[in-house]
Amino acid sequence: MTAYSATRDRVEHYFDRSATKVWERLTSDAPVSGVRATVRAGRDRMRDLMLAQLPADLSGARVLDAGCGTGAMAVALAERGAEVTAIDISPALIEIARDRVPANVAQRIDFRSGDMTDAALGRFDHALAMDSMIYYGPEDIAGIVSAIAPRLSGKFVFTLPPKTTLLMAMWRLGKLFPRSDRSPVMVPHSSRGVAQALRAAGLPGRLSEIDRVTSGFYISTALCYEENQS
Repeated sequence: MTAYSATRDRVEHYFDRSATKVWERLTSDAPVSGVRATVRAGRDRMRDLMLAQLPADLSGARVLDAGCGTGAMAVALAERGAEVTAIDISPALIEIARDRVPANVAQRIDFRSGDMTDAALGRFDHALAMDSMIYYGPEDIAGIVSAIAPRLSGKFVFTLPPKTTLLMAMWRLGKLFPRSDRSPVMVPHSSRGVAQALRAAGLPGRLSEIDRVTSGFYISTALCYEENQS
């Protein structure tokens, strides 16, 4: 089993068995603790930042929400007129997303449980992956981009945890403990390191750093990859 497959399966186990209720509450309007409130606020800011990279009017566009979770990004895309394929490795989160989708955009969102890199999903104008690639190393990041970007005519906007002092310390500490009974550990990245991994994988496009969102315990960097257009 590849490193990507092993991590993907661990993520599915975490969200389907350990964290479903936590994420259902975090991504709702229900009251949460102070720490989780900062995470919720950070995720809201990041979602807005990522959406700002795409046209305000997405009528007729086909967009992939890669790692859609409970569906907030997919709904926002559909409200702009996009036809959205929203996929997540966790069937439990997909069920929550289907239950929450507003009736006025439900026909424009195809919620699926599965692997976001599946080529059978087809081609898209753009893809967004918010916090769904944060558990993978640089080679796996390059593999995910290699699987998705060539099937896009536009942008692939995704997030990764940055290599800050705090996140690197947490990552090193997490590696000291077994992973079988705990949540997956985020892997911090630098934009330069990701760009090097993409070049090593033979990807010809351009990676750019958009901005970083810091809100309490939520720290994430938005990046954009675009294939070179002939």
